Amino acid sequence: MPETKKKPKAVKCVVWDLDHTVWDGILLEDDHVELRPGVLGILRTLDERGILQSIASRNDRDRAMERLRALGIDDYFLHPQIDWSAKGQNVERIARKLNIGLDTFLFIDDQPFEREEVAFACPQVRTMDAADLATLLDLPEMNPEFITDDSRRRREMYRADIERQQAEETFAGPSEEFLRGLRMRFTLAPCGEEDLQRAEELTVRTNQLNTTGYTYGYDELDAFRTSPDHVLLVAGLDDRYGTYGKIGLALVEKTSAGYWTVKLLLMSCRVMSRGVGTIMMSHIMRLAKDAGAKLRAEFVPNGRNRMMEVTYRFGGFHEVERRGDMILFEHDLAAIAPFPEYVEVEVG
Repeated sequence: MPETKKKPKAVKCVVWDLDHTVWDGILLEDDHVELRPGVLGILRTLDERGILQSIASRNDRDRAMERLRALGIDDYFLHPQIDWSAKGQNVERIARKLNIGLDTFLFIDDQPFEREEVAFACPQVRTMDAADLATLLDLPEMNPEFITDDSRRRREMYRADIERQQAEETFAGPSEEFLRGLRMRFTLAPCGEEDLQRAEELTVRTNQLNTTGYTYGYDELDAFRTSPDHVLLVAGLDDRYGTYGKIGLALVEKTSAGYWTVKLLLMSCRVMSRGVGTIMMSHIMRLAKDAGAKLRAEFVPNGRNRMMEVTYRFGGFHEVERRGDMILFEHDLAAIAPFPEYVEVEVG
């Protein structure tokens, strides 16, 4: 049988060069450079699809930002790196600031040398010649299966994250006092039909705060949602800066032997520092205890989710079995951590 071609990993962030890429010409030679044909439409479409965008350009930052503002496109770019540093170094810096993996980046530049430098410094990053821009929007990795409300608001939500980070960096008091001042509201409810597209997107996009990496399609999640043998929960988070959107998903399987097993527990990396990671787990523990069930949880390492194993172990789970890479944990439910007092939790 012919081998099925695997769809390439989705791109989460496109990093643009500027001269001869975003605009025609060289800014240092002409302060009135104009956008290349088609670029504005590409920027808008990527933004609508929830694909983030940034800049890595060797240029004078003030002049470049002034021209981007004059062209009306500066707001599309998060953490633009415009200086005289190596572009590979700047792509790495953008990845750290966005807290997403380099293997989800695409770098666009008209110069072969710059593309090769980025590919050498960051082998995981895909590169594209600016001459091929006409093909960009048709690439499979640029076309998510669903475009959700959270996708359309992704840039706006990352902008709010930047405001939060800046506020936190200048805050002089204890971290818990800062978190209390955010006035966070965490919502937790059974997954509804309207949540299914975002739920599928979360299983595909979330790698770091993900216990197993299991991915489920829309129809599978819909079946779990209506199954008496499963619990499928979706979490959301808001604070005084705005909404984070739907940021968490949990799938629990009930067995006839009286065990509840957490098959998947994940949270967006954007809430990593907000101290809300244990809320879903504590809620699942309470549900299992009220049902008189024993609670187990699966964990599968992926090289980036070590924090989730630590969360289980520090949360009172103990290892009971290993099946290949998969670790099976169990909790006696004798002690269940309360919700953080600085978060308003609304259970639906």
